[in-house]
Amino acid sequence: MRQPEAGQPLAETSPWLELTYKYINYMKKIVILGSLLLLVLAGCSFPGLSAKDVLSPEDAKAKVEEFINTNLMNPGNKATITEITEEGDLYKIVVNVGEQNIDSYMSKDGKKFFPQVMDITKDEATPADNNQDDSQVQIDVKKDKPEVELFVMSHCPFGTQIEKGILPVLEALGDKINFELKFCDYAMHGETELDEQLNQYCIQKEQPDKFLSYLKCFLEDGDSDRCLNEVDIDMNKIDVCVVAADKESKVKEQFADKSTWKIDSKGNPAYPLFNVYKADNDKYGVGGSPTLVINGEQISSNRDSASLLNTICAGFNEAPEQCSTKLSTSSPSPGFGSSTGGSTTGATCN
Repeated sequence: MRQPEAGQPLAETSPWLELTYKYINYMKKIVILGSLLLLVLAGCSFPGLSAKDVLSPEDAKAKVEEFINTNLMNPGNKATITEITEEGDLYKIVVNVGEQNIDSYMSKDGKKFFPQVMDITKDEATPADNNQDDSQVQIDVKKDKPEVELFVMSHCPFGTQIEKGILPVLEALGDKINFELKFCDYAMHGETELDEQLNQYCIQKEQPDKFLSYLKCFLEDGDSDRCLNEVDIDMNKIDVCVVAADKESKVKEQFADKSTWKIDSKGNPAYPLFNVYKADNDKYGVGGSPTLVINGEQISSNRDSASLLNTICAGFNEAPEQCSTKLSTSSPSPGFGSSTGGSTTGATCN
């Protein structure tokens, strides 16, 4: 981003730059809120937020718009709110400044405002990006053929992030490891997520040779129908499997009965159950998406392909030559798509 030349007033720069520089000054006062934002987006809640404290979307929009224009804009320039949606205990707010749309967040009680979610995309990760030295990963139980289990929610942005990172690893290691994608025992992204997880469970079970191709396609944009066709999945087999798995685990039955749902921080039923892998969730103490288990042990890893390869290879008795494969050190971005530059931290949907 180009900074103003020495002596050049902000009024002569773009409205976007103006808001950005004011944002930086403002954020010096509220750095602690960044940690709160990460926690809430990952599935945690603001403590003490009750229903009576929650602003309506209309009131929240008016409040944040007034705040921005009073505190973050120069006279004569104006920001407008073009969209406001709910995300857990936050309102996600799209702020239009000039020709730019900026994603911002505000707590639903209107007391905490996060002016911008900053995009720190880079072509390649730098050493500073990595908060863990994966070459020092310790796995207590080692095997000739490691067992790798990855628990996700199909539409969790952090789950899709690690899936994109691990696909090149699975391609490199091939049958040197036993890998299985599994799912958390509740969903945070509605009935669409339940349906997709039943589909993926059955593709992996009935047509395992096509599963990674399907998953790679799905992670591009989340378009399941397109990928089922492109990968030429036998839907007769999948449909039979889905009906059986649904009946056995009561996925749709429990979705229709909110009394079975996992409750949120306010004691309200919020998350429908997905008990296809319930026993494994309990066995490993899975608490969110993603959770990586190697040889029966929960393991933390950065989410770029190079780090995941190093982490998984720590589970071998004797690492094969494939563990020397050079893979990308760029962490995939959360969510769907092929961009990189996502955080390597352990953010989860939980």
